[in-house]
Amino acid sequence: EEFGAVDSASVVKDKFTDRSRGFGFVEMPDGNAGSNAIESMNGRSLGGRNLVVNEARPREERPRFDRDRDRGPRY
Repeated sequence: EEFGAVDSASVVKDKFTDRSRGFGFVEMPDGNAGSNAIESMNGRSLGGRNLVVNEARPREERPRFDRDRDRGPRY
């Protein structure tokens, strides 16, 4: 808690292998503390890898893939 209180933290894992996908999320109740954490941790090295730390953005909606559309005519 170097940067303040943490509400939750999670590591995103592959649903088939259960291995980390290399990113996660941290929720903090204080926006200023969150901004300080982002500024301080972004680019820092951890386990031989440089961290990329930024504020999460909502996922963009992507058009749904239609499996039947590319199959050609159905009889």
